[in-house]
Amino acid sequence: MKRRRFIQALAAAPAAPALLAQQAPQAAQQPAPAAQDGATAEPAPLDLSTPEEGADPVLGFFSARQFATLRRLCEMLMPSGQGSPGALEARVPEFMDFLIGDSPVDRQQLWLSGLDALEYQSQTRFRKAFADTDAAQADTLFAPLHQPWTFEPPADPIARLLVAAKQDVRTATFNSFERNLAASGGTRRRSGGGLYWLPIE
Repeated sequence: MKRRRFIQALAAAPAAPALLAQQAPQAAQQPAPAAQDGATAEPAPLDLSTPEEGADPVLGFFSARQFATLRRLCEMLMPSGQGSPGALEARVPEFMDFLIGDSPVDRQQLWLSGLDALEYQSQTRFRKAFADTDAAQADTLFAPLHQPWTFEPPADPIARLLVAAKQDVRTATFNSFERNLAASGGTRRRSGGGLYWLPIE
């Protein structure tokens, strides 16, 4: 993600002087507003925030149904509790949409086929979308997670997805900005050694 930001900044660099030259005369033509007592008023302070905290992400890889399945999967694998944000609060589904969309084809296929198979099993067994299952129904579909570990990857697409998702969702949640913020007692750390990701580029 750092590499992408570097490339974007590099591409925008040649246009920056021209944009500044166009904006400078316009800014000079606008006089500062005067206060009622005749003194020049100070400009109002701006309440700045990162785009990730103020905008809803746009899906780039998963379909709407797959993303709904992914959200329920993340919620089941990493729920919130005792003041610690879960995967949904940490916006892990949005991050996974970006991450898997930028992953190799075999990893993309693992997630696509796994999410579709999970949705199909939910519709077949419970006559409802996986996103609408309760905890007991979802846990029934998570049976492959209770199987003994083997060196060979499972052949079932749901089992393959669950094995990969368990690791990926946990890692993304623990390294998220929201988890980092909760662990630091609510102190916003924008620089330094904080380990977190912001899900939208």
